[in-house]
Amino acid sequence: MLGRFLELSLLTPDIQASLDFYLKLGFSEAPVGETWAHQYAVVTDGRIHLGLHREGVTEPTLTFVKPGLLKAMNDLESRGIEFEYRRLGNDAFNELAWRDPDGHMLRLIEARTFSPTKRPSTQTSQCGYFGEIALPSVDLLAGKAYWENLGFVGMDEFDGRLPHVACTSDFIDIGLYESGPLRRPGLRFEADDVAATLLTLAAAGVLPVKDAVLKAPQAALLTAPEGTPLLII
Repeated sequence: MLGRFLELSLLTPDIQASLDFYLKLGFSEAPVGETWAHQYAVVTDGRIHLGLHREGVTEPTLTFVKPGLLKAMNDLESRGIEFEYRRLGNDAFNELAWRDPDGHMLRLIEARTFSPTKRPSTQTSQCGYFGEIALPSVDLLAGKAYWENLGFVGMDEFDGRLPHVACTSDFIDIGLYESGPLRRPGLRFEADDVAATLLTLAAAGVLPVKDAVLKAPQAALLTAPEGTPLLII
């Protein structure tokens, strides 16, 4: 339905500061093309790609690549989607964007904007194994139904270490969480030993958020310079 997940697009006022932060975490930089006129960089841990945009996005945006956007637009409209904007034409890089029920932005574009890296998905970052994009939600079951309508498979995981609804697909997993430390879209990582992970991060100059109220035992929260929360459990 949505195509292949490309990146979590992030408005990044200081791209160098964010780039330095993610490189300290063990991410790699991906080669970008000339699609966007604004300053743009991409980092990856092999499983998740983050697009650092100086302009072009105003908030965290889940970006997918979908060839044939005109047909996709008609399909989405038939499912009740109301677009935030649509940019279609022979002289434009085609894209569509809309919001989910919780206000998070989704975007479809017509082609990739960076080249794949040779980094294997098994080479994790210093944060551990990337699990999912974490989205705060005011109604978990309504959110689950929404993402299922877009082709995801929803599973209730209320008995897990961090209760949430997991919405899985072939390309990206999304977790829906009640309001808490994640006030905006973030990343969830799994670490075998959170304390040891924090020591490694501290040695690289990255410290967790102090006094973060986390509902999971043995958990830590980092915040990237552009504001993205990274949850390690």
